[in-house]
Amino acid sequence: MDDFLAARSQMALSLGFHIIFSCIGMVMPFFMAVSHYKWLKTNDEAYRNVTKAWSKGVAIFFATGAVSGTMLSFELGLLWPKFMEHAGPIFGMPFSLEGTAFFIEAIALGFFLYGWDKLNKWFHWFTGMVVGVSGLASGILVVAANSWMNSPAGFDFVGGKYLNIDPIQAMLNKAWFSQALHMCLAAFTATGFAVAGVHALMILRNSNKDFHLKAFKIAAIFACIGALLQPLSGDISAKDVAKRQPAKLAAMEALYKTQKPAPLLIGGIVNEKDKTVKMAIEIPGALSFLAHGDFKSEVKGLDQIPEDQHPPVAITHYAFQIMVGIGTLLLFVALIYFFTLFKRKPLTEKRWILKLFVFAIPLGYIALEAGWVVTEVGRQPWIIYGIMRTKDAVTPMPGIAYSFYIFSAIYVSLSLVVTFLLYRQIKMVPVLYNKPASKIPNQ
Repeated sequence: MDDFLAARSQMALSLGFHIIFSCIGMVMPFFMAVSHYKWLKTNDEAYRNVTKAWSKGVAIFFATGAVSGTMLSFELGLLWPKFMEHAGPIFGMPFSLEGTAFFIEAIALGFFLYGWDKLNKWFHWFTGMVVGVSGLASGILVVAANSWMNSPAGFDFVGGKYLNIDPIQAMLNKAWFSQALHMCLAAFTATGFAVAGVHALMILRNSNKDFHLKAFKIAAIFACIGALLQPLSGDISAKDVAKRQPAKLAAMEALYKTQKPAPLLIGGIVNEKDKTVKMAIEIPGALSFLAHGDFKSEVKGLDQIPEDQHPPVAITHYAFQIMVGIGTLLLFVALIYFFTLFKRKPLTEKRWILKLFVFAIPLGYIALEAGWVVTEVGRQPWIIYGIMRTKDAVTPMPGIAYSFYIFSAIYVSLSLVVTFLLYRQIKMVPVLYNKPASKIPNQ
């Protein structure tokens, strides 16, 4: 493995690993806060138990996310020094603010975990909300830095130098809103379906039904609302990409030739050598509408973009298809679930719906990873779009391949540890939370 490929592979692995834990950290505290609120309002001990169980999961994922996020910060400096040399002063502000949000989240989580029966009950609930808000802010700020790479702003690039730097303008670049909105909804959808699916599995196994049913309903509502809103944010993102990064949009749809109107492709096998797509279903004019809001508008294809600026079309197209396909499937699951709620049918009588949620456990995260592949691979060959190429930003230091193998081993180890801890926590639920309230240990 050459150094350039090793650096890119290591960064891809690190981001792919970290994004899952950061999304859980952004979303789970809100589930926890809703359950806690329901306990405070109803005094139903099942909600207190759900809150305590979820808080343990939040702590596990927070610690893992902190480790993987710290490793990422070192990798940026070690693997991409030329990029950080120029980009650091420009988009360093969101990273600095993200660090502040992280520390606030850590402090609030400490208060929440150890504040049971020690703090005022509403202040205790408030600390849980702070965990969620600060975690969500951390995610949005990191996305702001990434969106800057897709839509550089806040500086003048003159003679190879970065002048007149404005960090606020860089942070609030044109891609920021659409990416942040899409990412937040994706986090709620993916995490919601994963959590709801785990509790649905426990209900199907007749394990502590009251506990798991209450937890399932909270997570499922968040997941389904996110799934219903996701297509709207996708439309906003598509129109934004069509305007700023036509090469990425063309790669997403494998549009090799400029067309007016342009069809939307569903599926298809890409042949990058012949620049063709076979076995795809075409929806006439749909891409024109998706990109410009007009079924008859022209969409720029890769034929109008220099060859050396083409993204890897096959990878981008397949990842986009996976993301959209799973998103559509989860949308139908959400509609089915809300229809069931409207009919007021008990979930225990609709076991097939619970099985749908179990099936959906990994799907949101697969779509999430595919979406990040679209974002990052679709921007290539640029690390800063239109300014700096990826190959010019990597470190010339030899031996990066060994670093890749070491980091891979670390991430595999972390995955195994987290899996063990979560499995143990799920197995302990009947033991810890199927008792009278007076006998529940103060966790």
